[in-house]
Amino acid sequence: MGGVSRRERFEIYLGKLAEALRHKDRREPLRAYCTGLLLPGERKSMEPMAARLDPTRVQARHQLLQNFVSQSAWDDEAVMLAARKYALPAMQEHGAIEAWMVDDTGYPKQGKHSVGVARQYCGMVGKTANCQAAVTTSVASDWASLPVAHRLYLPEKWAADPERRKKAGVPEDLAFTKKWEIALAQITTLLAEEVPTGVVLADAVYGDASGFREGLTALGLRYIVGICGTTSVWRPGEAPLPPAERSARGRPPKRVRRDEDHQPVAAKVLGMSLPMSAWSDVTWREGTQGGMTSRFARVRVRPGHRDYYRTEPRDEEWLLIEWPATEKEPTRYWLSTEPADIDLAVLIRRAKLRWRIERDYEELKQELGFAHFEGRGWRGFHHHASLCIAAYAFLIAERARLSPHATPRKSPVEAPPVPVGFRPRGSARPG
Repeated sequence: MGGVSRRERFEIYLGKLAEALRHKDRREPLRAYCTGLLLPGERKSMEPMAARLDPTRVQARHQLLQNFVSQSAWDDEAVMLAARKYALPAMQEHGAIEAWMVDDTGYPKQGKHSVGVARQYCGMVGKTANCQAAVTTSVASDWASLPVAHRLYLPEKWAADPERRKKAGVPEDLAFTKKWEIALAQITTLLAEEVPTGVVLADAVYGDASGFREGLTALGLRYIVGICGTTSVWRPGEAPLPPAERSARGRPPKRVRRDEDHQPVAAKVLGMSLPMSAWSDVTWREGTQGGMTSRFARVRVRPGHRDYYRTEPRDEEWLLIEWPATEKEPTRYWLSTEPADIDLAVLIRRAKLRWRIERDYEELKQELGFAHFEGRGWRGFHHHASLCIAAYAFLIAERARLSPHATPRKSPVEAPPVPVGFRPRGSARPG
């Protein structure tokens, strides 16, 4: 797009998104909403955005945005597809896609009527709180990352409450689904759409679910996933016992087994039993205050969780352990199906690449209003998130036009003046 201004590129991009909406009358509210998200401003809920977009007709503009996001029945996945088709080629100009990152993020919320709200862990406040939570999958290169799938997690109590579901517009065929199952479904869809693949990264919420790890392997994907220190593994060179010998009666036993003297151990126990020679100091990237370095060890193990239901042992994989010299015990653990001959520094660098998703969440929430949606419904929640990610995709593509380390902050559009004395609401509507 040589010779094309940033504003012109923005209009071209909006045209691509508008094609995904199918109806021409949705282009104007699409343009208004994405422009509002990209304009400077502390709050990116509808009322303050309407004031920035059209100071002389705030109420009318607010109603336009409200109808488009909360009521209009357009396809979120189509918009997300158009956004990533636009941004991914720009990202790949600075390096190949190296990882798919799975995570979930929380949105603090008061009351109990906003779709999916419940007492659960919320990263924004760093503790269990009343919030909504959504599962995302992002693609990452060494230069940039971008969320490419997003879906609200519906807690079990919500999924079993017909009245609240109906009021919030939750699809009738949507059953309770665990977070790792949502992530696996997202990954399956991305594979079908031939999104460039990479090693899958996730924290222990996902890594401790053997169904998630086994699902990734069945899809032909490698992973580096966090696990808890209590997760069981077999010591290097060990495996469950073979099936018992056949007795005189009954069917021959098929399942592997354990006995009192032959048991897996917790990852923490194994880590603390390793000799000092197993540990190495490794620097995985440069931070704002110099190189980021810690102490690591890795061993080949077989995951042990409930393998007594299996007919054969699980394959060996890497157990990667981090134990900073200043700590009394190991602090982090990962299981990985990366190749047996992978260099330790490469394995660690990839495991640590998940820092990018935290940066994405921070920018989406602070700059693009990812957590500012004030509605209560399923449709509005997902429409708002999809448009935030679409706006972020445009920024990623713009950064790719500059040097790999540039981070432009100037909006692609200019804001009209806000009326004197206007005071938008500064907090989300309760419930």
